[in-house]
Amino acid sequence: MKSADRTLSVLEYLAQNSHAGLPEMANALNIPKSSLHGLLRTMTARGWVATEVTGTRFSLGVRALQVGTAYVESDKVVSRAQNILDWLSDELHETVHLGRLDGSDVVYLDKRESQHQLRMHSALGKRLPAHAVSLGKAVLAEYSPGDVRARLGENLVALTQHTITDMDRLLEDLALTHERGYSFEREENTIGTACFAIALPGPGPIVDAVSVALPLVRLDKELEEKVISSLQTARQSYSPPSTWGR
Repeated sequence: MKSADRTLSVLEYLAQNSHAGLPEMANALNIPKSSLHGLLRTMTARGWVATEVTGTRFSLGVRALQVGTAYVESDKVVSRAQNILDWLSDELHETVHLGRLDGSDVVYLDKRESQHQLRMHSALGKRLPAHAVSLGKAVLAEYSPGDVRARLGENLVALTQHTITDMDRLLEDLALTHERGYSFEREENTIGTACFAIALPGPGPIVDAVSVALPLVRLDKELEEKVISSLQTARQSYSPPSTWGR
């Protein structure tokens, strides 16, 4: 069991820290260097970890990509959301994301790139603190204040100087989000960008959301109203799966 736990810890660490060295990994994961070296050697041989020519730095291997791709391809929500992601992209020409609440973070599951040269950059599989992104706020607004506190804790990290890091203020923002039916964040995740999102209904606790992100230089009142209206239309047209089966 310890070996399995360490293996998963290595994969989770490398998912967030590409090109990591053995000493820093051993220190971060609290695994003896000798044990970690043997584990990395096995994972490299199986294709789960890749290493540089020098053998001193490590990243995720192609097997991790294959498994991650299989997860997304078999996920019912991802499949059912394709049409609304395509429609939002065609309607707005801005970056569109599908994300899922996982613990205190949001994970990007799918996206459509903006058709503009000036666009928001993101990556599938990336994790961000739920309180700092519109995807997370849209989902958290469906939970009780007690559930939000239990899930996030009281120490909310700041991604920018505009990130809400006070729990009481966050709960006020979530209450407003719930009341109006969509979330909004302005430079709380990335300076120079804004993002709107709506939660997607599901067969159980709500964990999924769709967002539209765009640079502030393009955000005027007319576009804001169009984004909000389009997101609300997308939610109405979305048909959730009857079960969580992947």
